[in-house]
Amino acid sequence: MKQNIFAAILAIISLSSCAQQQKDLPIMETKNTAVQPETSNLPDRQASLKPANGLDTATFGAGCFWCVEAQFQMLEGVIKVESGFSGGTMKNPSYRDVCNGNTGHAEVCNIVYDPKKISFEEMLYAFWQTHDPTQLNRQGNDVGTQYRSAIFYHNENQKQLAELYKKKLNDEKVYDSPVVTEIAPFTAFYKAEDYHSNYYKNNGEESYCQFVIKPKVEKFQKVFKGKLKK
Repeated sequence: MKQNIFAAILAIISLSSCAQQQKDLPIMETKNTAVQPETSNLPDRQASLKPANGLDTATFGAGCFWCVEAQFQMLEGVIKVESGFSGGTMKNPSYRDVCNGNTGHAEVCNIVYDPKKISFEEMLYAFWQTHDPTQLNRQGNDVGTQYRSAIFYHNENQKQLAELYKKKLNDEKVYDSPVVTEIAPFTAFYKAEDYHSNYYKNNGEESYCQFVIKPKVEKFQKVFKGKLKK
């Protein structure tokens, strides 16, 4: 669907549907109240996924993972962004499998970051800026459960911060409609085929990149101009 040129042209016309009118997003002041990760209580599978050298991982679904990857790659403190699938039941799904909408998976980015340079609260702030979290099972012209807004948390700290931020957005009516972002435990991540990696960097002249990804990247750069990699 994303490769459909006509959908891409429509997307730029309806770009406002992917960036609903909103107030300024609230900055979370949680540094003194945040719950510390209880890694000793995590299942062995999740504990083993924690990156070495003090790094951490966030797993976000915000529509097309090409868009999400292109935006998060720019942030200072982000070490690696991988596009793939999470939240479903099928093991080792292909891109075609997920596009069929029967796997339960969402397109996600698995983001390894340095919490000494960028906090999870800041990662959440960036996440809400990348898409319209009030759209259920779609982003613009990309339609289906695979494009749902989702946060797959890796520990109790991430869960509580995500839920707190979502509640704050809804309580303050930052958006005209309620935020419908799914907040669920991380279970598995399946990396997408290699051609999805660095998609915007490698295919920037394609119609979808020009009409859909580029405007999102440019907006992201303005919002996070003080947090971008040199």
